[in-house]
Amino acid sequence: MKELVEYIAKSIVDNPDDVRVTEVEEDQHLVLRLHVAPEDMGKVIGRQGRGAQAMRTILRVLSVKRGTRAILEIGDDGGRARQDLGELSV
Repeated sequence: MKELVEYIAKSIVDNPDDVRVTEVEEDQHLVLRLHVAPEDMGKVIGRQGRGAQAMRTILRVLSVKRGTRAILEIGDDGGRARQDLGELSV
């Protein structure tokens, strides 16, 4: 999942060398932290958050297929946005 987030982010931003994704296990969740250059935050988040929501939707599908829970945090080294991408009940 980490590689997918990194690939998507690098294809969107102007400074792909500044894209960094870290993976951490927290409380039975996989937390993916996406860090980009401050000037690229708008490109990653997108209009009305559509870019961020699209990445979270893709991660939600992957986490459901793997039977895990994933959280995507997006931010520069200052602030960040967090959303739980939990399992879906089918």
